[in-house]
Amino acid sequence: MKMIVGLGNVGPQYDRTRHNVGFMVIDHVAEEYGVTFKRAKQEALIGSTLISGEKVLLVKPTTYMNDSGRAVRPLMDYYDIPLEDVMIVHDDMDLPIGKIRLRQKGSAGGHNGIKSIIAYVGTQAFKRVRVGIDHPTRMSVVDYVLGRFTATQTIGIRSGMDEAQAAIEKWVEGTKFDEVMNEFN
Repeated sequence: MKMIVGLGNVGPQYDRTRHNVGFMVIDHVAEEYGVTFKRAKQEALIGSTLISGEKVLLVKPTTYMNDSGRAVRPLMDYYDIPLEDVMIVHDDMDLPIGKIRLRQKGSAGGHNGIKSIIAYVGTQAFKRVRVGIDHPTRMSVVDYVLGRFTATQTIGIRSGMDEAQAAIEKWVEGTKFDEVMNEFN
């Protein structure tokens, strides 16, 4: 079983904001595979599907972004999913809108959701799909990440969600993560 976790904040005020692009990717995959979500006791919304015969757990933590690890670790333990079968999808201000970048390990780079996951799993070595949301030019970082995409940005983010889904599917189908990185980075 693989576990794909999208990072975001719960509540209508955060719906479709730049910081919730991880949730958006998970919803995009869920829509493709007809997945519905249910609330889990591990502080997350979860749904499951089969992709190329592999069971996949789609996860949206309900802990808010900065405490995402509080949901990820208990889900790994409950479903007995090793870290090598976990992938985290999150926003990245250092990438242009819709550009994706895959990584196998690394620091949090200032991302509090990733920082929380590192603290709870005890390592920086886990798979990530970073989705570009660009960097603000005329507003604070907080206002920017909690703001919604402009019409122009929405076009780019849709493309990024398609790319992220394709990368996720390729990995779930059994392609080595190094090869998926080479193809999509």
